[in-house]
Amino acid sequence: MKKFFTLALATLLCAQAAAARQRQPPSSSSRQQTGAQGQRPAQQPRPAPPPASLGLGDFGVEIAPDPRLIAVMAALDAAGWDPTPAGGRPAVFRELVRKDSAGLDASLRKRMQDFYARNALKDVPDNPQTPADEAARYTAAEQASRYVSLAYTLGPPPGFDAPPRSDDLPGGVLDVLDFVPLLREFYRASGLDSRLADYVAMHRAAGDKLRAPTLEMARGVLAYLNTRPETIINERVTVAAPAASGKKKDEKKVSVVRERERHFRVVPDLLAAPGAVNFRAVGDDYYAIVPADTDPRLSEMRRAYVQFIVDPLVARFSREVAARRPEIKQLLEAETARRGRDFGPDVFLAVARSLVAAAVVRMDESARLRALQIETSRRLQAAGTDQAAKDAALRESKERQAAISAASAAELAEAYERGAVLSFHFAEQLRGVEGGGFDVSNFVPDMVAAFDPARELRRPAEYAEAVARTREARRLAAEARSKEAAEAPPVDARRAALLKSLGDVGELLRVRSYEEAESRLTALKGEYRDEPLVYFTLGQAASLSAQEALDEALQAARLNAALGHFRQALLFATPDTDRTVVLRARLSSGRILAHLERREEALREFDAVIGASQPSERFHQEALAEKQKLAGPQ
Repeated sequence: MKKFFTLALATLLCAQAAAARQRQPPSSSSRQQTGAQGQRPAQQPRPAPPPASLGLGDFGVEIAPDPRLIAVMAALDAAGWDPTPAGGRPAVFRELVRKDSAGLDASLRKRMQDFYARNALKDVPDNPQTPADEAARYTAAEQASRYVSLAYTLGPPPGFDAPPRSDDLPGGVLDVLDFVPLLREFYRASGLDSRLADYVAMHRAAGDKLRAPTLEMARGVLAYLNTRPETIINERVTVAAPAASGKKKDEKKVSVVRERERHFRVVPDLLAAPGAVNFRAVGDDYYAIVPADTDPRLSEMRRAYVQFIVDPLVARFSREVAARRPEIKQLLEAETARRGRDFGPDVFLAVARSLVAAAVVRMDESARLRALQIETSRRLQAAGTDQAAKDAALRESKERQAAISAASAAELAEAYERGAVLSFHFAEQLRGVEGGGFDVSNFVPDMVAAFDPARELRRPAEYAEAVARTREARRLAAEARSKEAAEAPPVDARRAALLKSLGDVGELLRVRSYEEAESRLTALKGEYRDEPLVYFTLGQAASLSAQEALDEALQAARLNAALGHFRQALLFATPDTDRTVVLRARLSSGRILAHLERREEALREFDAVIGASQPSERFHQEALAEKQKLAGPQ
């Protein structure tokens, strides 16, 4: 991953340097001069936040599956890699892939398994004896990481053209490059070549679910930094100009400007390890490979997008960073000596890492403090004239502020220990400029120029106590959760199995695998004949598949089937049935009846929902809206 990222940053540095030589704006020299005197340059306010109509493309973001990655991960699964927790059940897509490749030639599967076992990461005991041994074991995500990188060095299927062997390949890829011939053989022998289009469609459906939260994440990042992503890089290159004589020896070298696009590509991965976000930067393309259930606003995917925004800023001000090279190297060498881990001499990488870590921590801390402020304000208002209640609210608010600050310090310390040796400094600098309405890029030169290496060397000692308290609090909280889970009353195993199965069906519906979903629901109906939830989910499946039907007769047949399932859900409902199942079944029935132009029946369903719910409930409001649609314009 480091080599991937370093290559991307180096490319940006070259392009930005060339562009700077081309532009040479008058303000550049004055900025450097005033910066040396300790004065801030004049900043220009940014325009208003982007309108809500802007989409992902305006922020440099694309969401799409990658057939190479799907094929590599399917082959890796056949080779024995399995991120399923002990005692857990594989994800539904993994089960589907295994079912599809069940007939794979045994000798090929054995060769793939042998390759994976032989090349697995094994720097720790195979049979851990202590908690320290267990903690040191490589995770499933780490075992798969090299294969994910491999996928992005290959050509498209079916050839999967491999790159030549070179030390310039991304870290770890050289170790697993010989997996490519097995991948090609697996692709043909397993029948993946005929199913890949269906798998891509399932991944695309999963990606569709990521669009809205990804857009919200991108807008939040850009609003905090008050900037815009650099999606175009202008690079000056030297090319040969054809000579008038037509002779090669008479050609002259000329300088031209070429335009390159940058993209932040979100790639859904239905075979990923749970919770594992892989980030790869390949030239101008930044890839965030994410499980289908990822929340972009609360995951490493947001950090990756911040990296996409920050890298061009570091490249743009490479001269200012280079001027502090000795001091930054001093910090890196000191941390290498303290941690026993070589972070390398790349000062641009250290600055980029530090600015990213600081921005992420400050965004989180600001959001937590805003939420605390709102909550405290409400408590003070509710207290009225009760001074004791007000004092308690203010005291608790102060304690929670201290806890939030300590948690932020712990996160910055962890980043510092990973080589982001200016993380504390940049966090302090961002705190001073955030909310001012100016583009953060205006302040990057001053931020880089302002750090004191002696001050930064003291950071680990200064925050050691706060970090220790935060880590101890995390440990105690984890123990409390474990104790609570152990003391929880026993659950109905049969009911839990039903809910798990219906959750799996929901995953299949999300990726539009309607046939597999219907097959599983039919089996569940045989086992749970009187369960309203099963019939309701059957109705959902039929209704969703109807939306995909192009033939009107087929669509009507599926809608009528869905209607029948919803009615069975109502028929089997009892006073103990979750009322939301009944309300959703009636609301869904009403919508289908309205679509089928059975107006009176639809109105009865909507009236039933309205009568059984409170005006503040979502179902009540949706039923009223559906009735208004049937009534037409007033």
